[in-house]
Amino acid sequence: MEGIQFLVDEAGEPTSVLIDLAVWGETWEDFYDALVAHSQLGEETVSWEEVKAEIRAERTRETATHTQVSGSA
Repeated sequence: MEGIQFLVDEAGEPTSVLIDLAVWGETWEDFYDALVAHSQLGEETVSWEEVKAEIRAERTRETATHTQVSGSA
């Protein structure tokens, strides 16, 4: 297959793959995303609602800090 090379051990068993990113770059990105998702299986999840609430709270803190700094000059 063009752009794919298999590395083998002394017994001829494949151990690694070299992928030509010029040929397979987009496919590699999809594969890598799947690997990352798979590696995170079983990790604690956070709901989208919790994430939005955290972002809002951080923005509120930043605004309050900025207001205090600007107002004290």
